[in-house]
Amino acid sequence: MIFVDTSAFYALLDGDDAEHSRGLKLWKGEPPGEGGLVTTNYVVLESVALLQSRLGMPAVRVFRDAILPLVRIEWIDEVVHAQAVGAFTAADRGGLSLVDLSSFETMRRLGIRSAFTFDRHFSRYGFETVPWRQ
Repeated sequence: MIFVDTSAFYALLDGDDAEHSRGLKLWKGEPPGEGGLVTTNYVVLESVALLQSRLGMPAVRVFRDAILPLVRIEWIDEVVHAQAVGAFTAADRGGLSLVDLSSFETMRRLGIRSAFTFDRHFSRYGFETVPWRQ
């Protein structure tokens, strides 16, 4: 399984994003199999908000219709939310978001070691990232 982060979703949809080509190449590569791509409802919410504000509703529709059907969505429950909020307030670091911390907790719970992301926080917290940084 591979966790998919907001930065990857955004790079796929913004042709002007610096990581668009690398992200698209990975996305169009060999699929990891049914259920192989996982994200959370928090990442979906963050992605929709970012896409709407930067690229508009047409990008949100492409995200909903062409990308999300290929990804399993794990719903953040009260326990994961509380753990992420606790870690967020304890970390007290700029740039690290509640969405990131809820993603890390979800990945740990599901035994996921790899994330499709361009966010360096994932590797700093011990996860492998794809595409690999060059």
